[in-house]
Amino acid sequence: LAMSPAALLRALPLVVLVLLLSPARAVQQLRRPNVVLILTDDQDVCLGGMTPLKKTNALIAQMGITFVNAYVPSALCCPSRASILTGKYPHNHHVVNNTLEGNCSSKLWQKIQEPYTFPALLKAMCGYQTFFAGKYLNEYGAEDAGGVGHVPPGWSFWYALEKNSKYYNYTLSVNGKARRHGENYSVDYLTDVLANMSLDFLEYKSNFEPFFMMIATPAPHSPWTPAPQYTKSFQNVSAPRNSNFNIHGKNKHWLIRQAKTPMSNSSIQFLDDAYRKRWQTLLSVDDLVEKLVKKLEVNGELDNTYIFYTSDNGFHTGQFSLPIDKRQLYEFDIKVPLLVRGPGIKPNQTNKMLVANIDLGPTILDIAGYDLNKTQMDGMSLLPLLRGDKNVTWRSDFLVEYQGEGYNGTDPTCPGLGPGVTHCFPDCVCEDSYNNTYACVRTLSASWDLQYCEFDDREVFVEVYNLTADPHQINNIAKTIDQEILEKMNYRLMMLQSCSGATCRTPGVFDPGYRFDPRLMFSNHGLRARRFSAQFL
Repeated sequence: LAMSPAALLRALPLVVLVLLLSPARAVQQLRRPNVVLILTDDQDVCLGGMTPLKKTNALIAQMGITFVNAYVPSALCCPSRASILTGKYPHNHHVVNNTLEGNCSSKLWQKIQEPYTFPALLKAMCGYQTFFAGKYLNEYGAEDAGGVGHVPPGWSFWYALEKNSKYYNYTLSVNGKARRHGENYSVDYLTDVLANMSLDFLEYKSNFEPFFMMIATPAPHSPWTPAPQYTKSFQNVSAPRNSNFNIHGKNKHWLIRQAKTPMSNSSIQFLDDAYRKRWQTLLSVDDLVEKLVKKLEVNGELDNTYIFYTSDNGFHTGQFSLPIDKRQLYEFDIKVPLLVRGPGIKPNQTNKMLVANIDLGPTILDIAGYDLNKTQMDGMSLLPLLRGDKNVTWRSDFLVEYQGEGYNGTDPTCPGLGPGVTHCFPDCVCEDSYNNTYACVRTLSASWDLQYCEFDDREVFVEVYNLTADPHQINNIAKTIDQEILEKMNYRLMMLQSCSGATCRTPGVFDPGYRFDPRLMFSNHGLRARRFSAQFL
């Protein structure tokens, strides 16, 4: 409502009076919302990964919204984290694995992608003060990529872990200066260090700018080192024995079929122990969340702060007789927790829409008031879903893509498997290979809960799962599903593998607006999706 100059002058004393009587509250009401993103490392949701987090559930989930169909486009740390930061699929940010050669925190990543991450836009274009603490990208701090002296654009305060997750004996980049930590629990346990740094930021930050915090914990990533007070927790807990536990992955890609079934007693004991320790490490994350929420409340900032809680990928413990890892196309590896609380979000909500971590960047920029049309992000803003807007048009599918890792030579401990495998266990069950390279369309519509996947290997292997009938993805129906659906899914996969920005958000196969021309199946694309090596590197 426009005000005349005379009316504005009459109202001015009232504005001044409000500021004088309650300056902190007035500033709070005039300021854009704050945002906190808590990112765990390898935390599943399908196998009970949220169970230990009682405080987190009470303080975030019960006070806000839980997305029960939240996914990552690549089930591996560095590609997934790059998707969070850029809002892009891996084929657009070009981070394909956890190595410098795979573009993980490489010079090329720093030059091409880092200047346009959502934190960089928040700081430069939206006036946010930004804080990062924890694991950034797996190769961050590598000497060949600038070492810990490299501070990515967009961060006002930078406390980043060198390389991969640890709990003790690590190095942090403190605004570009190396700080070494040892193995004294009271001052070095990384999850607690991150909590204390976050509380310090909230204590001493500017009160005249909105803030964004990203806190990336090591838990529950290996080496699964719990805090001393939690080493006796969950003594009777073991990995879930669901219907795809310790069974042969029949009709699946050769990498899954090579797993030994049944698993040895030593393998089962190992994965049970890992599962228990993972839960123990998460108890410290639960403490971090509680401390953070309490501090925001004491500061009078909780009501104006969105808090997101998620993970970079899922995990498996014995599914299809694979001992422990991620990287695979199945629900247990690509599905993650996503909880959000904040202004305008009603408590105790559950949302079934299909969301992905490429949506986090657009959502946070939308919260900050940034025009998303100015970005080249592939994801969608979750803000309409958070607000509970009616008649929201939403996606029914998204892309999953992964480029397998493998050694050129034969693994000396497993010569019978030949070259190209990696992440092998003592009994020669390997979790990855160079041709474990796949792309999938994960569809969730009113009529279908479907996953369609193609491997870039000599077999041109296809896996298809109807998750309504087969939620644990035991039966590959690629040879029995209707041929027309196969053709449509193949074409949709090709479209998504070449999408960018808005073209990644076009109608899916089962949407009313979808258009399919079979003649396009035999265009220059051929019947196969493009090879990853050509499009990524």
